[in-house]
Amino acid sequence: MRGSVVQGVIRSYDPGTGDGIILCDTDLVDYDLAPGSLVGTHFRMLRQGQRVIFDLDENGQATSLRLGSEVDMGTPGFGPAPEV
Repeated sequence: MRGSVVQGVIRSYDPGTGDGIILCDTDLVDYDLAPGSLVGTHFRMLRQGQRVIFDLDENGQATSLRLGSEVDMGTPGFGPAPEV
């Protein structure tokens, strides 16, 4: 997944330290925010449950955050509703 562009939701974020965790939609794995990951973005802080698109750096940490969308990006079990 390193070097990939992925989408997820903010699981937690501490604005004091800048530490945070993102739950990835695709593999349901938690990724730590890389130090300085909000620098150069329009984010000042993050809220729990906020959807973001991010890159993974060489250490497997989330960086280069952008606004996410509700469009499915490979979420396991996500699909059309069954016909009734």
